[in-house]
Formats: sequence, structure tokens, C-alpha cells
Amino acid sequence: MENALLEDLAAVYRDLHAHPELSFAETRTAGIVAERLRALGFAVTEQVGRTGVVGVLQRGTGATVLLRADMDALPVAEQTGLPYASTVTALRDGKDVPVMHACGHDMHVTALLGALTTLATQDDWSGRIIAVFQPAEEQGAGARAMVDDGLYDRFGTPDVVLGQHVAPLPAGAIGLRPGASFAASDALRITLYGRGGHGSRPEATIDPVVLAASVVLRLQTIVSREIPGTETAVLTIGSIHAGDAANIIPDSAELQVSIRTFDTAVRRRVLDAVERIVRGEAITAGADREPLIEAMHSFPAVVNDPAAVERVRGALASDLAGVMVVDPGVVTGSEDVGILAAEAGAPCVYWLLGGADPAEFAGRTTVAELAARVIELPSNHSPLYAPVIMPTLAVGVRALTAAARNWLTV
Repeated sequence: MENALLEDLAAVYRDLHAHPELSFAETRTAGIVAERLRALGFAVTEQVGRTGVVGVLQRGTGATVLLRADMDALPVAEQTGLPYASTVTALRDGKDVPVMHACGHDMHVTALLGALTTLATQDDWSGRIIAVFQPAEEQGAGARAMVDDGLYDRFGTPDVVLGQHVAPLPAGAIGLRPGASFAASDALRITLYGRGGHGSRPEATIDPVVLAASVVLRLQTIVSREIPGTETAVLTIGSIHAGDAANIIPDSAELQVSIRTFDTAVRRRVLDAVERIVRGEAITAGADREPLIEAMHSFPAVVNDPAAVERVRGALASDLAGVMVVDPGVVTGSEDVGILAAEAGAPCVYWLLGGADPAEFAGRTTVAELAARVIELPSNHSPLYAPVIMPTLAVGVRALTAAARNWLTV
């Protein structure tokens, strides 16, 4: 790969990192992507699924390969201290919030632009590339929005869906496994109703704060007491809000709950248990009104096709000398890229791209030692998270290029 290309891509990455955009607001990022794709000769369509971009490059006959990158950032205040750190704020639900690429989607966009640049300048492949720059992955809504906007009716159905997600593995390593790889995700908004009043007279109220505290503690027993130890589930209460003053008992309290599972039966059991516990605690508290349980998003586990994984593994071994490919185990983080594959009826191969400074792993040679160090480092969604630009970007470009060519090569 030419140094000039890597220097250009590094500049793109720093620019994207400094100018993050929230879900369904990725207009600046989409504009940069569209301009670069047109310059490469792609047929470009903007505003697919609101702010998504699709680029198509046809070269002869052959397989159709979908390469996907997500574009959105998170409402996180960056604390990396990098010279290109974000100072951006934006409106979210009527409030001004800090914005940061705390999940590495800026790296995903840049690496895919690099792979498309490489592929566009090569003349020894045949087939069709569909480049999908997806909005709103963080809300679990972007893939569905693009499909519902006619993604496959308008641009054709792929034979394979490929992509990657940066993670705090050492840069120069790739995590790839067949089968269930990333968890299904369900997010719930739970509104608990009480009866407000003066803080000095709790006996005249039904306190939703105490009710919320009971619900939070009881929900923690679902995984520990209702899910077999041989299965995997994660339940996290990420947000809790009630009231605005110390001396006022509010009328309601709101919880936001994140659930991760791999097995559909386990998912159903967790969701049923949440409903049973929430409604039961409300009855116990004497609430006058039933709680409201709303789904904020729901998307399935990412299941990598075993045969397609082996094709990609072989391509990486052939084209990325010196890059370590490991099985990272199942990832309890979630991704909506699986929707793109499921809706197309196509195999999916989605891998982890190492982005941590290799120096952080000095002296650690076993998989167990590497895994222990990964846990200690800032990870995705942390205000301290940022992958090292090199060699992360170079490996990401080469990995996407090699994987795509395995289907496109004449």
C-alpha cells in the first residue's frame, strides 16, 4: 500500500474524529464519503435510510460483495487528550450533549474508504461492489432504515456481507470466529408510576424512587438466578431518572435497560422476566397505575457463516503476512450489521480489528495474557478510547480488500 494513500487516509481519520456526528445526523461525514466515492468512479446515492450513503462499482460479471461501515458517534465527552480530540456538542432529545467517536466508527469509515480506493485502482477482479456507509448503528436503527428504504431493491442483493469493528485488541491482530459472534441487543424504556407529594410526608405518596430502586436490584437476579450457567446473558441498567428536587417525591421514574443474549430462548426468558418483575414490584409498591415497558430497539445476534469465515481466514493468511488472526470468543457487544445479511439471505463475515498500541502488550505472549490486558485498557464507549492510527488503519484497509477480493477475483 502506498505511503501517500495511508497519509491521506490518516488525515481523513483525524478530521472525522474531530468532527463526530450523532445517529441520523451524519450529514458532514456522508458528504465526505459521497465526494470520495464519486472521485473513485462509484455510482453514488445519498440519503438512503435518512443519512446513509451507497456506492456501487460494477466491473464485468461475478459475485456482488457488500462492504459496510457505520458512521455515527456517541454522546460522550472525549478525554483522550489527543490533538485531534473532539470538542463537538450537539442537540440530543432537546439537550446539548458532547459528541465523540468513542466506538471507533471513524476508523471503520476511513478503512473502508481506503479499501475502496485500493479496489478501484486494481484491474484484476470482476464483479460488483456495494459500499454501504450506514447511519445510526448506535441506536440499532440504521441497518433497518436502509433496508426499509429499498437498499436491495434499488442496488441489488449481495452474495456476501463483510465488515469489521475496531476493538482494544493489539493493532496488527484480527479477531474472527464462525457462528454466533456478537450478541443480540434489546433496549427497554421502563416508566414506573407513583404518586408524588412533599418529601416530608412520604406516607401520603407512592414513591417511584423507592420502587425504581427495588426494580433495579431485582432485575439483577435474572441473569444470576434464572439463566443457566451454560448460557450467556447480560442485563444493564444504563440510565435512571426521577425527580428534580430533594424535597419533592416525583410522580414517576424512568429506567433504561440494555439486554444482550445469543440464544433466542434465553432472550425470551430474560424479556419475560423483566416484565414479570417490573409489574410485580409495582403491585407490591401499591402503584395506582401499571408501569409502561417500551422497546427502544431490538436487533438480532451477528452470526458469522462458517464457510465464509474460512474463506476470509484464508484470504487474510495469504494477503496479510504477519497479522495474527485469533478467535476472540463471543462478544457481548452488539451490532446491527446482521440485519443486512439476514435481509439479503447472504452469509455474513464480521471481524474485530485490533486498534490498541502494540506496546501496551509487551511481554504478554499467551492468549490469556493478551485477554487480561485487553480488559485493563480503555474500550469502546469509554471517553478515553481511541485506536492508534497506525498500524490499525493499514491493517483495516488490507483486511477489507483481501476479504472482498476473495469473492471478486476472476
